[in-house]
Amino acid sequence: MNYQMAEIGTNIDQAAALLQSGKLVAIPTETVYGLAGNALDESAILDIFKVKKRPKFDPLIAHTDSLEKIKGIVTHIPEKALMLAEVFWPGPLTILLNKKPHIPDILTSGLSDVAVRIPRHPLTHTLLSQLDFPLAAPSANPFGYISPTSAQHVQDQLGAHIPYILDGGTCAVGIESTIIGFNEHEQPIVYRLGGKKIDDIEQVVGKVKLRINHSSDPIAPGMLKSHYAPSKRLIIGNLSELVPRFHKRNFGVISFHQSFDGLTADRQIILSKTRNLDEAARHLFGALRTMDQKDVEFIITEKFPDMGLGQAINDRLKRAATR
Repeated sequence: MNYQMAEIGTNIDQAAALLQSGKLVAIPTETVYGLAGNALDESAILDIFKVKKRPKFDPLIAHTDSLEKIKGIVTHIPEKALMLAEVFWPGPLTILLNKKPHIPDILTSGLSDVAVRIPRHPLTHTLLSQLDFPLAAPSANPFGYISPTSAQHVQDQLGAHIPYILDGGTCAVGIESTIIGFNEHEQPIVYRLGGKKIDDIEQVVGKVKLRINHSSDPIAPGMLKSHYAPSKRLIIGNLSELVPRFHKRNFGVISFHQSFDGLTADRQIILSKTRNLDEAARHLFGALRTMDQKDVEFIITEKFPDMGLGQAINDRLKRAATR
C-alpha cells in the first residue's frame, strides 16, 4: 500500500468509491481524523492495522450514520444506551454493544462487544449515508503518536500509504470520543475519557462508573498506557516551578493560559488565554505536534483543572508522558 502521495480534497463520491473498492481513506470527524476502511471487510481492517502499525489486540470503532444501521450490527441496545444515543448522537460518544456474529473478530480484537459511533462532521456523515457498511476508523496517524486534527497532519504522516484524504478542515473537538459500555446489570461504565463530558452523560443516565485505568490488555479502544505521545519527552508539573528549574535547557512549554517572560514566543504555546477547557482540548494535539517539530530537547506542560474536558486533557497528557 504505497502511493505517490495522498490526494487531499472534498469529493465525497471519490472517497465512497475508494472505500467500496476496499481502499483506505482518511476522514474528518469532530474529534480527530480517522483512517477509514470497510468495517465488515477483514482485508481492509488488516490494512488499517498495517498502515498504522497498530497492535491487533487494540480494538477499533465502527462508524455509521444512523441508529438503524447500528441495530444491524449489534444484538441488543440497553435502554440507557438508547437514551445516550438520542441526546448525544451524532457526536463524540462511542458506545460498546454486543456484536452480531457477522462482525469480524479482528475489528473487536476477539471481544464480544463492538464500539460504535455516529460522528457529527457533515462531510463524513454524508459519506457514511452513501455506504451500506460501517467504517472502522481509528485515528489517522502512526500508532501511539499524536492524533491528527487536520488533513495536513494526516498527509505529513500517512500520505504515502493511502490514496485520499477527505478534507473537513480543523476538527472542532480535537480529542477522541468518550467511550461508554454497560455491565451485566446494564449499568454504564466509562472506559475512555474524551470529547463528551462526564457531567453531561450523568445528566442523562445518572451516575456512571469510571474504568479508565491504563491497560496492556484493552477491552475498548484507546485504553493503552502509552499513547498520543510526541517523539520528544513530555514532563507534566507546576510550570511556575519547572520553567525556572530548566532555564538553562532548551525546552518548549504548552500551558493552559499562562505565558512566561524570558521564553521566546516560538517556545511556548498557550491553549486558551480565556481559560476555556473546550478551546484547550481543541488545540491540544495540534500544540503537541507543533512543539514536537521544534528544535527543543523536551516539552513541559501542566495538569489542567480536573473538570469538564480538562479530565480528558489530563488523560491524554498522562499517557503522552508515559514513554
